[in-house]
Amino acid sequence: MTGSDALIVRPLTLSDRPQWDDLWAAYLAFYQTSRPKEVFDTYFERLLGTDPHDYNGLVAETGGKLVGLTHFLFHRHGWRVENVCYLQDLYADPSVRGRGIGRKLIEAVYAAADAVGAPSVYWLTQDFNSEARKLYDRIGTVTPFIKYERG
Repeated sequence: MTGSDALIVRPLTLSDRPQWDDLWAAYLAFYQTSRPKEVFDTYFERLLGTDPHDYNGLVAETGGKLVGLTHFLFHRHGWRVENVCYLQDLYADPSVRGRGIGRKLIEAVYAAADAVGAPSVYWLTQDFNSEARKLYDRIGTVTPFIKYERG
């Protein structure tokens, strides 16, 4: 991507809301789920908040259009003195996949973690997310942990 189509990764802004809604809805649909409008409203508000332990949002933009997003937060960890970073959501529009957008978004989260001294960034994905896992295998380390949750 060059010129007016150059990829920009930047913080989420209030004016991004309509495009963010579309991207996050597509992300949720990929994971075979949806959420009510109240959750969209609350999450977007949290992403724009100023609490350093709440969510942060970055978007990928090209040609004035949002084509990707990532959400992350910093939190304490019982085995470390420093905070760690949890990458909650990562999504690139299917029309632009294969152009390095996911990698650039993850690298931007890595940079944000480095800036605040958080040595660890981690994320989860579902086992069927095979295309994304090809990227994750190149830029991260798969762990042996299995996730359990209370329904």
